[in-house]
Amino acid sequence: MSQTLQVSTLLWVPMAPLTGALLAGIFGTKLGGNLLGRRAVHSLTILGVLISFVVSAMTLYSVAHDGGHLNQNLYTWMVVGQLQMQVGFLIDSLTSMMMCVVTFVSLMVHIYTIGYMQEDEGYNRFFSYISLFTFSMLMLVMSNNLLQLFFGWEAVGLVSYLLIGFWFTRPTAVFANMKAFLVNRVGDFGFILGIGLIAAYTDSLSYSDIFEKLHTITDLKLPGTDWALVTVICICLFIGAMGKSAQFPLHVWLPDSMEGPTPISALIHAATMVTAGIFMVARMSPLFETSDTALSFVMIVGSITALFMGFLGIIQNDIKRVVAYSTLSQLGYMTVALGASAYSVAVFHLLTHAFFKALLFLGAGSVIMGMHHNQDIRWMGGVRKYMPITWITSLIGSLALIGTPFFSGFYSKDSIIEAVAESHLQGAGFAYFAVLAGVFVTAFYSFRMYFLVFHGSERYDQNPEAHHDHSHGDDSARAHGTSGEHHKPSDPHESPWVVTLPLILLAVPSLLLGFFTITPLLYGEFFKDSIVINAMLHPSMKELSEAFEGPLKMALHSFSSTPFLLALLGVGLSYYMYMINPALPTAIKKFAEPIYLVLENKYFMDWFNEHVIARGTRALGQGLWVRGDQGVIDGFFVNGAWKLVGRGAAVIRKFQSGFLFHYALSMIFGLFLLMSWFLWLNV
Repeated sequence: MSQTLQVSTLLWVPMAPLTGALLAGIFGTKLGGNLLGRRAVHSLTILGVLISFVVSAMTLYSVAHDGGHLNQNLYTWMVVGQLQMQVGFLIDSLTSMMMCVVTFVSLMVHIYTIGYMQEDEGYNRFFSYISLFTFSMLMLVMSNNLLQLFFGWEAVGLVSYLLIGFWFTRPTAVFANMKAFLVNRVGDFGFILGIGLIAAYTDSLSYSDIFEKLHTITDLKLPGTDWALVTVICICLFIGAMGKSAQFPLHVWLPDSMEGPTPISALIHAATMVTAGIFMVARMSPLFETSDTALSFVMIVGSITALFMGFLGIIQNDIKRVVAYSTLSQLGYMTVALGASAYSVAVFHLLTHAFFKALLFLGAGSVIMGMHHNQDIRWMGGVRKYMPITWITSLIGSLALIGTPFFSGFYSKDSIIEAVAESHLQGAGFAYFAVLAGVFVTAFYSFRMYFLVFHGSERYDQNPEAHHDHSHGDDSARAHGTSGEHHKPSDPHESPWVVTLPLILLAVPSLLLGFFTITPLLYGEFFKDSIVINAMLHPSMKELSEAFEGPLKMALHSFSSTPFLLALLGVGLSYYMYMINPALPTAIKKFAEPIYLVLENKYFMDWFNEHVIARGTRALGQGLWVRGDQGVIDGFFVNGAWKLVGRGAAVIRKFQSGFLFHYALSMIFGLFLLMSWFLWLNV
């Protein structure tokens, strides 16, 4: 244990946001009598997250420069035989990095929320939720055992349910949060099976104990099958990650979750909840390294998600849904890296993606505010001159997303492509094609959105379905005092400083972070105590390390690489189709109507879930209820029992006449039968 890491100090990291959440949720709402006003609520919650971020940054510095490390149990909750269920902290390089990412993005979202939710009646409730979400995510990443990780895992799922359905008077929001909750339960079922198998065969839930006992289960088979136990455990754990990190086919909840307010899109879908699965697989890298089958499964699922979710982003017109499908695709890239045993590359992309994707979501929210809550990019255009800060920061986020050389996203995304190219696992060929093709697709839909929003002719006054989102209260321009004599009421306007400041602060790491961190994170010893790789069996990182010549040469060499040319082609084609020849997309849509129909219906996954799985489940439940519950249990056992007793009693009741000579005759007749039986036995 490092002397620089003290539990008493680390407790502030999760406890400060939790304190803010409780104060805001109790005393800032009707529950506690509305004792705290809006200013007090956002001040308390922001202070809590700020304290958490400062301590997290100090912890990261200690780990990176002083070799700080801590693995300590704080509390024993339950002991069942040899299995101890504890609460504790594991602070290493992976944890400290995640702590900083979660708290910094959360801090930006808290500040941004002051402007975005200014007129919302649930202002205090929203701050309570996002602080509670931050606490849950921190408990997840700081855990030193699977029990505490599962607590954080379920807690972020619960709070995301509350946030996605924040505007609970909307039927679409209620449907979206229920969908997210149920789909995640499917993944969590696999996750808890994996945890149960680990507990059954290692008698421990502690990471350190599990990894020490790993050699005892590597040769075991799942009872009754020929399946390797470790492979089954890894796949079960990854099914949990598929739900939380929205991997195909458990991805269907994430696009619909855009029904929640924009700040939670940045918080949940950029740096926190959806990356929990990536973090978990990286944390369990010693386990996954023992099963090539599981790694291939992870890689193939990730590659399908990366490519096919990107296709869906091409046809989206809602600005938030474009960014949402981008998140799905980038999570697929991270998952592919995990499957290639490039865990540090996956976590590196998690890091860079957190900043530029939060920037894009918050930039989209700023545009929505400036456009008076219009979210359809077809009715925007020319916004650049009205919203210069939102424009330049969104451009930085888009360039980082498509992997432009020298931007943060380039270093992590290009490393993923190279790691997959060096992988020798089954499925690596398809995965390489998917991530390479995904570069073009990402560039195309990202800059389609960018050009339609910020460039071209102004179309915001031509929207036939113009509306105002009354969930935010009054018109955005009027709420922020920016409309007036200079513009028509329908003109876009720049957002207030509480919205633009987080955009600027997120743009800086989106631009610079990759250049300065790629060397220590991927080719140094930063993750040496957190991530385990069998270099003999999975040489991707070793081969990448041998070819790496520094971030500057990596960026310069990329200008002649296939990914850069594909990205350039995607940007150029989107510019031509939507700025120069806008009739071409309509012609292509008409020509490829069947393909467009498939994409518009999201590969009919929702239809399949609703009409096959849901209806099949309802039919099964109806059959079990009518035939099983009503017919067998109620009809035969419950009702049959009392009917049998009743009929027997009706027969016996006839012998109860009340006449003494009837009873005497019955006694004599009974005695006669008894004596006859004894005589028959003795004959």
